[in-house]
Amino acid sequence: MTEIKKVGVLGCGLMGSGVAQVAAAAGYTTVVREVDDAPLQKGKAGIEKSLAKFVEKGKLNEEDRDATLSRLSFVTDMAALKDCDIVIEAVTEDLEIKNVLWQELDNLCPASTIFASNTSSLTIAAMAAATDRADRFVGLHFFNPVPLMRLVEVVRTITTSQDTFDTTFAFAGSLGKTAVAAKDSSGFIVNLLLVPYLLDAIRALETGVASIEDIDNAMKLGCGYPMGPLALLDFVGNDTTYKIAEIMFAEYREQRYAPPPLLKRMVMAGLYGRKSGKGFYDYSAEQPVAMDLGI
Repeated sequence: MTEIKKVGVLGCGLMGSGVAQVAAAAGYTTVVREVDDAPLQKGKAGIEKSLAKFVEKGKLNEEDRDATLSRLSFVTDMAALKDCDIVIEAVTEDLEIKNVLWQELDNLCPASTIFASNTSSLTIAAMAAATDRADRFVGLHFFNPVPLMRLVEVVRTITTSQDTFDTTFAFAGSLGKTAVAAKDSSGFIVNLLLVPYLLDAIRALETGVASIEDIDNAMKLGCGYPMGPLALLDFVGNDTTYKIAEIMFAEYREQRYAPPPLLKRMVMAGLYGRKSGKGFYDYSAEQPVAMDLGI
């Protein structure tokens, strides 16, 4: 298997910063690249805050925290990723944007560098085809929040080499994650099953099956889920789910992946969930309160 010593992370948002944190914590020299300094510093501050919480809770000592931070570097120059053994992309869920970046990296990095995308809904083959290293391309889908969620989906395309897959699968395990192998189908394992469930919850609300609170309580108490589907939508981001659903519907042309009209209206109104302060719930008070969506 290829040996991984240096990790590159493309994007320092919520997912990218989380990936960078776990890579550095696992002992890897890690370079994080963003388009400009503002999001880079925001991501860096997020990592520092996350590590501070681990120290506060006694899950990490100060020496290990400092060692993790020392292995991280934050850059805006794409060329800083050229000597990485693996580059993990975690930018916006837009194929055109991703492929422009992959093409640039393809010209910078040696043929041995593995390219891995953290996409949650796009096919890996659609990105691999934009490069000259389809055999060195793989999906590496982490879950939010990355430092806490143990699962990673390792996605193999029809062109991914055995060495690339084995190396990436072992790398995921070295981060303290449980890796599962998935074929290159839009949504992979988790979102393939989760997205229709979330969309069905919205349809149930639309058609008056039950209220927001009762739908969430029913699924929490009846199925033992830690969070109801509508609260989970707010946590993930209604805009994010809408975009994922659109991509999956375009891929499969199955009605169960089509975003319901209510979700579209909420996204248009800026009701993204927790990150905007309002979604299916209003988060302005200490305890979230169900929104009146005029249904």
